[in-house]
Amino acid sequence: MGRLFKQYLEGNVLYTCSQCATHLALGEQLISQSFHGRTGRACLFSHVANVALGPLEERIFTTGLHSVCDIYCISCHQNVGWYYKEAYEENQKYKEGKFIVEKALMRKTTLKI
Repeated sequence: MGRLFKQYLEGNVLYTCSQCATHLALGEQLISQSFHGRTGRACLFSHVANVALGPLEERIFTTGLHSVCDIYCISCHQNVGWYYKEAYEENQKYKEGKFIVEKALMRKTTLKI
């Protein structure tokens, strides 16, 4: 098994894996908090770190058909959300290349300066 290289993010607001505290995203990468996932509320991010992509599959959401990959924490392998590869509905194209992370599977840390 190879060596695990984790990216450590720096910022005032940090989102981490709820199970192992691996850094996932910065506050400035948060686009929206009004999404829903398997476990309840979820957030849309422009970028995430320290995740591995699962296989590409097509899923039907309430907003239509999308090609997505589940994303997994690279440290503990917990499924933390999914990646939007392609949206087939024209009004959903803004999601392409973005990530959903479920709120129940992440923790928010705000650093005091």
